[in-house]
Amino acid sequence: MTATPDLAAPRTASPDLLRAVFRRHAAGVAVITARGDDGPVGFTATSLTSVSVEPPMLSFGIGTGSSSWAAISGAEHVGVHILGEHQQELAATFARSGADRFGAPTGWREGPEGVPVLDDVLAWLVGRVHARVPAGDHHIVLAEVVLGDPAGAGRPLLYHQGRFNALRD
Repeated sequence: MTATPDLAAPRTASPDLLRAVFRRHAAGVAVITARGDDGPVGFTATSLTSVSVEPPMLSFGIGTGSSSWAAISGAEHVGVHILGEHQQELAATFARSGADRFGAPTGWREGPEGVPVLDDVLAWLVGRVHARVPAGDHHIVLAEVVLGDPAGAGRPLLYHQGRFNALRD
């Protein structure tokens, strides 16, 4: 059954409208990491996008009020981790304000360019930050991929309707 959009009564643009629409948009879940002055930082992102294949480039958004912003704003390199459906708790930890994101049970090690690399992810990349573009209360970070590994096992974790979900066939 299809529904025709109600063009007679659209809602005026607002933060609530944007949130309501994007709750209906299923997105892959990633964790972005960087080396900070006081240790590793990271956050859960659903805004990860492939931007270019020549050169290989990606983007993600980060709020300027995020506890990770100070480190990301000065980082030369970032880590990008694609989470599997078995990593709902990890995604929640990196999304929670004030959490000890790199404490147990989070498995990680220092990777190339000093970037924290998380264990047991579906895939990971290290990117050299190319630009940070102001966008409202966020910045869009563009990073050129320098290396990575797509060989993790499992199925992707998704974010939909305000919850982490597994992909269904």
